[in-house]
Amino acid sequence: MARYVYDFREGRRDKADLLGGKGANLAEMTRLGLPVPPGFTVTTDACRAFLGTGTEPDGMPAEVSRHLSTVEAAAGRRLGQRDDPLLLSVRSGARFSMPGMMETVLDIGLNDDSVLGLAKVSGSERFAWDSYRRLVQMFGSTVMGVDPALFEHTMTTLKSLRDAPDDLHLGAGDLAELVEAYKQLIRDATGEDFPQSPAEQLRRAILAVFHSWNGERARLYRRREHIPDDLGTAVTVQRMVFGNLGPDSGSGVAFTRDPATGRSGLYGDYLPNAQGEDVVAGIRNTVPLAELERLDPRSYAQLLAHMRTLERHYRDLCDIEFTIERGTLWMLQTRVGKRTAEAAFTIAAELTDDGLVSADEALARVGGDGLARLMFPRFDASATGEALAHGIPASPGAAVGAAVFDSAEAVRRAAAGEKVVLVRQETTPDDLPGMIAAQAVLTSRGGKTSHAAVVARGMGKVCVCGAEELAVDTEARRFTTRADDVVAEGTVVSVDGSDGAVYAGSVPLADSVVMQYLETGRRSAGVVTAVARALEHADAVRRLEVRANADTPEDARRARRFGAQGIGLCRTEHMFLGERRKLVEEMILARDDVERDRALAALLPLQREDFTDILEAMDGLPVTIRLLDPPLHEFLPDRTDLAVRVAAAEQPDTHDVELLDAVNRMHEENPMLGLRGVRLGLVVPGLVAMQVRAVAEAVVARTRDGGSPHAEIMVPLVGAVEELRIERAEVERVLAEVSEESGVPVHCPVGTMIELPRAALTAGRIAEEAEFFSFGTNDLTQTTWGFSRDDVEAEFFSAYLDKGVFPASPFETIDRDGVGRLVRIAVDEGRATRPGLTIGVCGEHGGDPDSVHFFHAAGLDYVSCSPFRVPVARLEAGRAALSGTEDSDSR
Repeated sequence: MARYVYDFREGRRDKADLLGGKGANLAEMTRLGLPVPPGFTVTTDACRAFLGTGTEPDGMPAEVSRHLSTVEAAAGRRLGQRDDPLLLSVRSGARFSMPGMMETVLDIGLNDDSVLGLAKVSGSERFAWDSYRRLVQMFGSTVMGVDPALFEHTMTTLKSLRDAPDDLHLGAGDLAELVEAYKQLIRDATGEDFPQSPAEQLRRAILAVFHSWNGERARLYRRREHIPDDLGTAVTVQRMVFGNLGPDSGSGVAFTRDPATGRSGLYGDYLPNAQGEDVVAGIRNTVPLAELERLDPRSYAQLLAHMRTLERHYRDLCDIEFTIERGTLWMLQTRVGKRTAEAAFTIAAELTDDGLVSADEALARVGGDGLARLMFPRFDASATGEALAHGIPASPGAAVGAAVFDSAEAVRRAAAGEKVVLVRQETTPDDLPGMIAAQAVLTSRGGKTSHAAVVARGMGKVCVCGAEELAVDTEARRFTTRADDVVAEGTVVSVDGSDGAVYAGSVPLADSVVMQYLETGRRSAGVVTAVARALEHADAVRRLEVRANADTPEDARRARRFGAQGIGLCRTEHMFLGERRKLVEEMILARDDVERDRALAALLPLQREDFTDILEAMDGLPVTIRLLDPPLHEFLPDRTDLAVRVAAAEQPDTHDVELLDAVNRMHEENPMLGLRGVRLGLVVPGLVAMQVRAVAEAVVARTRDGGSPHAEIMVPLVGAVEELRIERAEVERVLAEVSEESGVPVHCPVGTMIELPRAALTAGRIAEEAEFFSFGTNDLTQTTWGFSRDDVEAEFFSAYLDKGVFPASPFETIDRDGVGRLVRIAVDEGRATRPGLTIGVCGEHGGDPDSVHFFHAAGLDYVSCSPFRVPVARLEAGRAALSGTEDSDSR
């Protein structure tokens, strides 16, 4: 019979798949002998079974009852007893951290009778009624579905009547009155009473946590973080300890290192006379954790010792939640903490220096997405001016946008293409859509451990919290500074997540220090050194080469500075733009071979010069030059504009008339599947010969100048081996011709792009003629899915992502099941024909971290991406080599 419940003493850290991250880590702390209130975990298996059938799995209620008896025996109290009741917390705990995305219910076990017993045994009526009002409020909204705003409004009204600035100034009688008001709210909203049975409270709370796995905000967060939907959540049930028992009690969150910068030290927040939910919710401003040393030296010393134990045991930054109950310290949770990209690299380097992790482990703990964020610009310090306000720098970076004051407005404006900054007093899980849409998050309350800070860091969003100088009025949709500056919705502000400053207007940006290092190679201290070390180790262990997509000498030189080992895609069509369009027009309008040859002859030296400069920039490294790919009509004027110009002219220009005739003649209903790629070379006489001659003569020129050119010629859009055989014969004829004319041997490998399903499925035959393959995953994705990228992403991809048709856009991350399978087929069949076949990828997926892992596993030789993604691909290629699998886990 399946088992669904485990005591904390039975679990361990490596059972996170079964017990969830929270349950597994509570078990690990119990094994380490740390002071953990006893409890048990209901497994993810139970959650999946419940979500699949809608009922509790057989045996689960009995298991919960047995484990509850164990907790009761350890506490010497029973759930629901009147005189000294045992109270429980019920919390979610998924395999991957999802802060605030699922439900929590505290103080389970209180009712109209036991609240009186709690008041007597605790010696504090206020504490008892405060705990009861928390239970009714949480249970009402979380389990019974009452709008949380109704409870907040009732609380606000009462505080106003009592002239109380916060809930601490409400007395026991006020809180008892609030409990009755809350119970009436529940009765009015649901038609049923708040349950007085503690057993029913526990059962319904557990099932509510299960239900919350499929809640809107949880699903949105999983999509954003690429967490699978089928994992389910565990539920931890634990004896309550109370931080709201008076001035010798409190709750806090601590980090063993700064999650924003990675610097070692003591970081966190503490809130006297409060439960843990008050700390992360940001509803009251906390004090720095260091203040605990003055308030409670003994607990402070114990906490430091436990933090050292946990960091050395986990060998990583630990995020810790704790409560002090009348001078006794309890550890409520630990996990490997979320951190910014800067912190991730810094911590990995420092732990390596401390001997806690190896260089391989350090590399596995950083990711390409984080490196990309570190390459983003920052504010130009010389142009910032006086700040409107300062807050706590919770997640670094620089962001500019229009201030908005609710999540829906942030989503609406962002969808319209506007950059926004979400401004709130504090965020809640319901603000997640707006946080995703915004460039930055700014709150007037909370600290580095508040909801806004934790979620923003996890998403790599700029965040400033606790800007107390701002009075945020969400109803009036504005905030006011202490200097009486009023910033209304829509006003542009600039937010610096690195130092906590907020500025009016748009502050100019400057390059990041990491980008400066990549451009110059000069190291500075801190994160730059950490990034350099990670890249160097990645280069030492990776198997995949990293090349760049570059069409100009400037791009080629930048790519080389960034560590590219060649050019995997040089697009020749970009060389036909600008003033050269006239020559292309002449070629298209040519009435006979003589006119066409004259136009091609004029293009030849221009192309040769382009190739010569690029080969010089990449001297000694391979440069893969793709022959002309797009339809020729793309080099002609717009059809509609041209027709209007001809129709409007009293005496139409002859050249315009000829152009319009050509455009009409060449018009295609679906040009991306029409006359382009290899098809152009087969039907437009002289085009391939001109381009190949330009390449060959560039090779000769570089060779004579003492260079070491390595040009490769790539034929695009091949679907049949016969196409490649015909075109390759023409390529080799021209190469031989130039070699004979110049006396310089010119050998350029000839290969093809695999960007059509038929090419992938017949790769074995195509490899008879191809010396290399390069996957054009943009077109391969379009033709496999039947998607037109220019149309579908804006039209319905958001709906597809919402409905879970795919977890990420297949144009951003490789579709492993469909496009990926075609890649594997082509690799296997191509190398079966030609064992030494070089295979790479030059689509946008070549710079996507997750896709790089797939290409490593599929056996490719290199990935090619834009120059700015080269460092990212280098890092991920190293991580892929260490993982030995196509799967990456950089969450």
